[in-house]
This record gives sequence, C-alpha cells and structure tokens, in this order.
Amino acid sequence: MFPIEGLEQPTTDGFFMYRLLIIAFAALFALSACTPQGPVLGPNGKPLPRVYRINAASSGKIQLRMLDSVNALRNVAGAAPLRLNSQLTAAAATHSRDMSVQNRPWHFGSDGSSPLDRVKRTGYPGIMRGENISETYETELETLSAWMDLSDTRNVIMDPKSTDMGFSWHQDKNGKIWWTLLTGG
Repeated sequence: MFPIEGLEQPTTDGFFMYRLLIIAFAALFALSACTPQGPVLGPNGKPLPRVYRINAASSGKIQLRMLDSVNALRNVAGAAPLRLNSQLTAAAATHSRDMSVQNRPWHFGSDGSSPLDRVKRTGYPGIMRGENISETYETELETLSAWMDLSDTRNVIMDPKSTDMGFSWHQDKNGKIWWTLLTGG
C-alpha cells in the first residue's frame, strides 16, 4: 500500500472501533426483534394483568370515548343519548378515589354516603338513576363490555329515563383502575 500525501490512512485502532460499532448495532437490531411470546406469567404460573396506564392528556378522550360508546349502545336499543354532566362526573371521581382508599369496590363511601348522597352534594338538579362501579386493570371499553354482560349494570346504562351521565376513575400506582359511571335524569 502506498501512502498518499494529505490523506489520512486507516489505523488498526480505527478499523477495530468501526467493526465493534457495526457488531454492536447488529446485536441491538437483533435484540429489538425479540419480544416475549404469549402472556407474562407471575410466580403462581398465572398470567399477570396487562396494565392500562392513563395519563392526564388522555383523560378527556376517555370520557368522550365512553360517552360515545354508551350512546351508540343506547341508539341501537332506541334510547335517547346521554349528555356528559360535570356534577355527576365529580361525584363519580370522588367515589372512584374513595373506593381506592377503601380498597374495595362497593357503592358506599368511607363516610357512609350512598350514591344518592354523593350526587346530592354536587348540586345535581336531577335525580340519580344508577351507578356502575368496577375494580379492574381493563380499559374503559372493556369495562363497559363487562357491564353490558350483566343485567343490573346494563339496565343502568340503558335506562330510558336517564338523560345525563357522569364518568370517572382513579388509577392506583400498581395500575388498578376504579371506574365509576353515574346516570341521572
């Protein structure tokens, strides 16, 4: 090999680093294609729940997605659409946080309040028609589907006397979501 004046010649160190860099990128590319097959199993051999994380930016989208889905179901059944109501939503948010604090899904607050009491506290001018609650790792639409599978919770969603809906949730750090849907009219 003849050196050319003004042109830097490759060194063994530079060549070695270049090869090392290519090998590293190839290894990263190969590893990025590796994904676990099937569900991730916990220590008991059962699948771990898939965690659905809710961030502040998606909050309004989730409420509107639920409202649109409920209204689509009501439309098919011939029921009038519901309007999202801020007072019912405030009562739903309060109860979702309270269920998390109590670590149990039930209709009574830690202060002994009923759904009727919580709705009344918000100043809602109508009558509370029903409340659906859930403790789950599922999305809002998966939760709606589960509610539609049971006659009691389906009746709350499909009640023809309902005109308003409140919907909210609280998500624990471990991903568990406490959903609350209220209807009124």
